[in-house]
This record gives sequence, C-alpha cells and structure tokens, in this order.
Amino acid sequence: SCLQSLPGGDVKLLCDTVVDLVRELTGYDRVMVYKFHEDEHGEVIAESRRPDLEPYLGLHYPATDIPQASRFLFRQNRVRMIADCNAAPVRIIQDKSLGQPLCLVGSTLRAPHGCHAQYMANMGSTASLAMAVIINSPDDEPLRSPSSSRSATQMKLWGLVVCHHTSPRCIPFPLRYACEFLMQAFALQLNMELQLAHQMSEKHILKTQTLLCDMLLRESPSGIVT
Repeated sequence: SCLQSLPGGDVKLLCDTVVDLVRELTGYDRVMVYKFHEDEHGEVIAESRRPDLEPYLGLHYPATDIPQASRFLFRQNRVRMIADCNAAPVRIIQDKSLGQPLCLVGSTLRAPHGCHAQYMANMGSTASLAMAVIINSPDDEPLRSPSSSRSATQMKLWGLVVCHHTSPRCIPFPLRYACEFLMQAFALQLNMELQLAHQMSEKHILKTQTLLCDMLLRESPSGIVT
C-alpha cells in the first residue's frame, strides 16, 4: 500500500522508497536498486546506506559482473542470501547409489562460488541478500530461441535489489518471504510506470511525426511523393 500511494510517473521515487523499506525491514548496511540496461551492463539507480559507507549511487558495472548463467538462476530462484562469505562451506554427503551430484541450484543458502566471495570482499561486504525484480517484457522483444514459449519471454529480469552488510548477517525465512512479497509489489508498480512511460514516448513520437508531415505538406505539397 505504501508503494501504491506514491504519485505516478516517478520511477526514481519508487526505487528510493523501495530501498528505504528494505533497509528498514532487514537492517542491512546498504540496499541498492541495480538496473540492467539494454546492453546488459548494470547501474545503481537508488541506494540507502549507513552514513559512513562510500556511496555507490550512479556507478555502472560491466555485464560480466553478473553473467548470463547467474541471471538465469535469478529467474528460477528469486532470492539469494549469503550470511557470511568467509564461512567455510559444509560438504554435502549423499548416498553412494546416486549417479549424479546433488544439484543445489534451488537452494537459497548454498555456499557462494569462490570468485563471488572474493568479489564481495573487494567491496567490503561480508553478507548479502539479492532479490530479482521481474517484469513483463515488451511485446516487440524477440524470442531468445525458437523453442522458447511466449509465456517464458513475457518475463524479464529488469534488475536486482541488492543488500550488503559489513559483518555476518542471517535473515530468517519469514522476513525473506516478506521481502520477496515486497519485490512482487515493486515489480508490479514498476511495470505500470514503465508501460506508462513507453506509451507517453510513443505519443510524443507520433505527435512529432504528424507535425513534421504537416509542415512539409504546407510548404511544398508537390514535394512529397507517396
């Protein structure tokens, strides 16, 4: 209801409100809205942080920071928590009769990859919570593969809401579930704002085209050949 009460037409205000809400709910030192651009690089477009921390707002990151494999996993498992990137991983002991190792893709609490743990350390972060922001794709977005269904292509990973903490932090499941519900409300509101902005842009383009055609017809009616 807090998001729905915001005035329309202001995506920045919507994102700023979300990071404030998530930080208030979870207590993380830093919460960011991380948007993926068309060339797949990322930008921090909203941030709520502890006053003594270095700001990340406005920073751009290469697309390789979050590779396609990770983005695919975020579509399947929309919440990913790392309680302590320095903690020693616990080995999974499985029955010897199993032919394949257990797949932990769907596990929210699986150990981070070594390179990601180092990436977090470089950013001064020990714990993190990342939540996917999934919206509807534009109708004209091409299919990613011939076998892709239309229902699959209608969902797009617009960005992430990322939380960082400088010390170990574990958020209990009920609170993670509440954050996931907030992300659904955020994505719904964001999708409405983006659709409205797209419609306004289309109307502006059509108006400009009509004006140009009208000017050409007035100045030289015989100069236009159809």
